[in-house]
Amino acid sequence: MLKQISEFKYQLDQENGMKVPGMIYANHKILKDTGEEPLNQVKNVACLPGIQKYSFAMPDIHWGYGFPIGGVAAFDCENGVISPGGVGYDINCGVRMIATNLTQEEIKDKIDDIAVALYKAVPSGVGASGEIVLKKNEVKKVLEQGAEWALQHGMGWPEDLERIEDRGRMKFYGGADDISDRAFERGMDQLGTLGAGNHFLEVQRVDKLFMPEIAEKFGIIRDCIVIMFHTGSRGLGYQVCDDHLHELRNSTGRYNIEIKDPQLVCAPIKSGEGKRYFNAMSGAANFAWANREIITDKIRGAFEHVFKAGSRKLGMKVIYDISHNIARMEEHEVDGQNKLLCVHRKGATRSLPQGHKLLCEELKETGQPVLLPGDMGRASFILVGDKESKETFYSSAHGAGRLLSRHAALKQGKGRDILDELAKQGIIVKVKSRKLLSEEAPFAYKDAEDITNIVEAAGLARRVAKFKPVAVIKG
Repeated sequence: MLKQISEFKYQLDQENGMKVPGMIYANHKILKDTGEEPLNQVKNVACLPGIQKYSFAMPDIHWGYGFPIGGVAAFDCENGVISPGGVGYDINCGVRMIATNLTQEEIKDKIDDIAVALYKAVPSGVGASGEIVLKKNEVKKVLEQGAEWALQHGMGWPEDLERIEDRGRMKFYGGADDISDRAFERGMDQLGTLGAGNHFLEVQRVDKLFMPEIAEKFGIIRDCIVIMFHTGSRGLGYQVCDDHLHELRNSTGRYNIEIKDPQLVCAPIKSGEGKRYFNAMSGAANFAWANREIITDKIRGAFEHVFKAGSRKLGMKVIYDISHNIARMEEHEVDGQNKLLCVHRKGATRSLPQGHKLLCEELKETGQPVLLPGDMGRASFILVGDKESKETFYSSAHGAGRLLSRHAALKQGKGRDILDELAKQGIIVKVKSRKLLSEEAPFAYKDAEDITNIVEAAGLARRVAKFKPVAVIKG
């Protein structure tokens, strides 16, 4: 049974094997748009062993593989489970934002040049290959070193690491046996590439400042231009997920774990299968961080080419890099006791508050930047972590969230010229596939403004600034 417990919180009471209630952050409109299936997924996750407090859903919730996208669940490391469905196929899919000291006025005559330069610099599209081609031994180093691998090869700035979660590196124990040959093969030529689907690279202008002082500390000033991009671990991460889903299909029976959905295959965190998946996932996460660091270097190079100036002179500082498809071992307070938990965030981000020990010294003063991209025709946001998010194990929403399936979006976009519609809004789009434009059109997504209103009202994060797109690169 779903009952409203505050203006923006709804609870799914325990039933049919649920070990904890479900908690949905939403309003009436979001709930209506969400439908029943994602809510059933929230219930199914609540039945997994070792889950703590609630099975959470953020306001950008929509149907996903096993777990809903927008789902958060934390499991006791002693008797809980780890599930690839709680991370997703695109391991460490995430968003990075880069600040510049350029203004809208300074770029208005160069927007098309910028879009072309970025489109050439960062390969996009399904299966896109980059100019970096590695052998297996070198891919293994990427899996071990993460973003640091890019720095060691002359791509990126040392200070970038302070603005990446986990400094762009999780512990990967070198267990190459946990990563299949096929996964290695798929990663050999995909570093520095964007991918397709909902992955994007956007040049954005500041539209509104909600908290100017914090915005300035992040490196965002009135009228400045920022770059936001969204990508992950590409084919390597997809293969890691697929491989371990196959391995874990026998684990639920072996460990007498009852699941409500075959897509929720899992294993005890402390089991051999659970440890192997977590290790492989960590390596794929590191690959994603290296990928975003290399793309950052390419973006800086593209701006240098257009403006004939060094990227440091243009600003080009990383504001933050967040992950939204990942599981982490974190210490949280549960019923007055500190416990080590495996926190799954799938289509959700961390939202660490002011003073949190995991933040660098500079960000301890403000709280963690929370990046929340919208669709390519409306606003994106940066927020800051709030102490109230302790209830969700310091988690918040990750984006606008799909409203329509790709098939439904194609049907609604039939006969429309999305490229022209966006151009009339002053948004330049560079894209390989016209079909993708309908699949990813603004009407296919919830409005990020609505999502951030709920996030802020619920106390998960506070809005700092709002951005509007001026140029978009899609696969």
